[in-house]
Amino acid sequence: MTINDERKAQILRYFFAEHWRVGTIARQLGVHHSTVERVLREAGVERERRRPRRPTLLDPFIPFITEVLEQFPTLTAARLFDMAKERGYPGGPDNFRHRIAELRPRRPREAYLRLRTLPGEQAQVDWAHFGKLTIGHAERPLMAFVMVLSYSRYTFLRFYLNATLANLVRGHVEAFNTLGGCARTILYDNMKSVVLERRGDAIRFHPTLLELAAHYRFEPRPVAPARGNEKGRVERAIRFVRDSFFSARHFRDLDDLNIQADEWCRTRAAERPCPEDRQRSVHEVFEEERTKLLDLPDNPFPTEERVEVNVAKTPYVRFDTNDYSVPFDCTRRTLVVLATLDTVRIFDGNDLIATHPRSFDRAQQIEDPAHIKALLEHKRQGREHRAKDRLYHAVPCATALFLAAAERRHHIGVLTRGLIELLDAHGAAALERAISEALQRDTPHLAGVRHLIDQHRYQTGQPPPLALALPPDPRLRDLHVRPHNLADYDQLNTDNQHHTDDDENDHKP
Repeated sequence: MTINDERKAQILRYFFAEHWRVGTIARQLGVHHSTVERVLREAGVERERRRPRRPTLLDPFIPFITEVLEQFPTLTAARLFDMAKERGYPGGPDNFRHRIAELRPRRPREAYLRLRTLPGEQAQVDWAHFGKLTIGHAERPLMAFVMVLSYSRYTFLRFYLNATLANLVRGHVEAFNTLGGCARTILYDNMKSVVLERRGDAIRFHPTLLELAAHYRFEPRPVAPARGNEKGRVERAIRFVRDSFFSARHFRDLDDLNIQADEWCRTRAAERPCPEDRQRSVHEVFEEERTKLLDLPDNPFPTEERVEVNVAKTPYVRFDTNDYSVPFDCTRRTLVVLATLDTVRIFDGNDLIATHPRSFDRAQQIEDPAHIKALLEHKRQGREHRAKDRLYHAVPCATALFLAAAERRHHIGVLTRGLIELLDAHGAAALERAISEALQRDTPHLAGVRHLIDQHRYQTGQPPPLALALPPDPRLRDLHVRPHNLADYDQLNTDNQHHTDDDENDHKP
């Protein structure tokens, strides 16, 4: 329990001046007796216990426990309890843990040096986890890439949907472009995307990180294991991001969040006083440091993800839990996927065979209509399966209709073509309503579904759809009709009215 100086002074006055006992002081001041004893020990009072400690079940095992703790001072009380039980200790774990806390040797608290760096000399990089982001059916981790210049404390912040090596490289490239240069040394944790293996001072870096460092001419330097204080600037920056930026933040999607993060870095984070010089802001010190950064090369480092994928019997490649279509003649071979945050490109050797927008959902099929059309033209049987697949995704209850129709031995091909025509003419909602009603009425056939659609359109006063498919003849598609002068029809109407009047006059008596 932590107490202030005023309470310490009261404890010492009551003990020395009023000669109160420890228990009386603790009870009257509302503190624990161990707190009173600690204050007295700090004041140099060596109190002898008035009554000796009663013998306990643990006393025969204290020499063994003391010897183990001298060799392994951080060994847990639970492990020591198990070791004592194996040697015959009959007591329980509660009192055992209290005695271990008394017997455990106290380590002196470590003192730290205040680290100072030169302008442009060092930057620190780390990842921070900010919960999860739901995209469609996928739930992806929201990770923040943070880079801090150690001299000016200027912060770069960018959010990604994972902390993979590809996003680590993207974060570096975008940070260098935003800062207008690169620090000479960058500090990291011992993460797998940076350090593959470490034995003391012998470090095996990830080859991609070494390529990045060689391209921008900086030195990667991982901190010592379990020594997070060596990169305390980025740790404090992450805490500042959590408290000042992300707390109670509202955003539509990842792009909106990154736009807000860029604005926050340029304004709120850059306008705060610089910890090294409280008279100037972070932005002012950064303008001084910018001239000391290493110049960037003319060509930025490539940030595309490169993955080799195997295509099975179906013309799709699996990348990041989604399937992307490829030409049907590329099955059963190995292709290469190059992906950015927006685009997925698929190569067969040096030939680009497919380009798709990237999806961060899961279990989705991203298709190029040209790939599917070519497959349907190549294989007629694929048309029927494709039509059923389209019906399944557009109208899920169509599966029950096919099963009921198959039990009555109806022609499945005719039913499929008819349902596709109804889907194109009336839409998925109308077809799903008609199929559900047909199944309820036990009329699982095409005529029943078509009748129910027409009946609903008639009841709601909707005209029947007119599906007119023109042939690809340019004489029909480019036909221009010259409008006729409607005044001629008005003249005909006037002449007819005159004739009608003359006839009526002739028949008058």
